[in-house]
Amino acid sequence: MTAPNNEHPFIDVAPVSAAIMRLAHEQRTVASGRLSALGLFPGQELILAQLWASDGRSQKELVDSLRLDHSTIAKSVQRLERAGLVQRARSSSDGRVMLVTLTAAGRALEQPVRQTWADLEARWSGRLSTSELARFTDLARKLGRAEERTS
Repeated sequence: MTAPNNEHPFIDVAPVSAAIMRLAHEQRTVASGRLSALGLFPGQELILAQLWASDGRSQKELVDSLRLDHSTIAKSVQRLERAGLVQRARSSSDGRVMLVTLTAAGRALEQPVRQTWADLEARWSGRLSTSELARFTDLARKLGRAEERTS
């Protein structure tokens, strides 16, 4: 069976995966445009958010908290550093560890990034009823927890 032009090519055998992929694609596309206006690539705001919550974290801590591979974090931190949003320095207690800290410019992005995510939330939540939102959120979290246990 062939999928309509705007549908995932395997919607007939993987409708749940197709729906997840489509929604993730739409979210990333919209978020990407809005984050780009702030000078960020998608995913960089997640690193910044970790630092807003607890500045001066090692790259290993960022890897573990975001569940990303070291090379992805290292590349993103380098980009953030080149953009003047973070700086890296060796830990005074363990010279093998590089700590990532926010610059003033990095701290200044917290509210604009939070507003961007609030706007994205409003964009999606405005399309569902309160009960649909609650059900969707519960189901998405359930799938996410199940995947974490199998990863």
